[in-house]
Amino acid sequence: MTHETPQRPAPATRESGRLVVLVSGTGSNLAALLAAHDDPAYGARVVAVIADRGNIRALDIAREAGIPTAVVSVKDFDDRAAWDAAVAETVAVFSPDLIVLAGFMKLFGATFLGRFGGRIVNTHPALLPSFPGAHGVRDALAYGVKVTGCTVMVVDEGIDTGPILAQATVAIEPDDDEATLHERIKAVEQPLLVEWVGRIARGGLRVEGRHAIVGRA
Repeated sequence: MTHETPQRPAPATRESGRLVVLVSGTGSNLAALLAAHDDPAYGARVVAVIADRGNIRALDIAREAGIPTAVVSVKDFDDRAAWDAAVAETVAVFSPDLIVLAGFMKLFGATFLGRFGGRIVNTHPALLPSFPGAHGVRDALAYGVKVTGCTVMVVDEGIDTGPILAQATVAIEPDDDEATLHERIKAVEQPLLVEWVGRIARGGLRVEGRHAIVGRA
């Protein structure tokens, strides 16, 4: 595990809207969040970016923005439980109000969810509960549906099974392949994620059964 310039922040408050973003790849969703977070009216600010591997564009984007980063790689631990605990400890350094998974593909275990459950948000490139898993775009095309889209959800212990916050639709064109469809899904996914992260930061989030509710109780 390697760390880069992390500093222990002041204690978090709900109003501070502190975001920790977990990444694995190109960082397009991270970039969208960073583009929004300088506006005081947005209500949230990225305070750290944590990756499960080094040498990815998302880390470069964070460094260019002056955001503290850390890498916690599975291969550095004896098992997934140890890795899960290490990620939880690393995230906790930054006292987040909300954790956003931005292209982060690994499932969390009991330690991480026990510490941060109910305040972890992720996206998926399909209209859940249809086509969960790593190949949502490919699976939608193969099934022959005419409309797909993206989902913003609260993370639980399952694979794309958490309570749904928001969804947006994307029509499938006759000449779409996996790459072209995924790009059009990303075009609606990023603003939807940014919008709902801001709503949560400004209004709070609670989960009641299958329902994710944003707004003060």
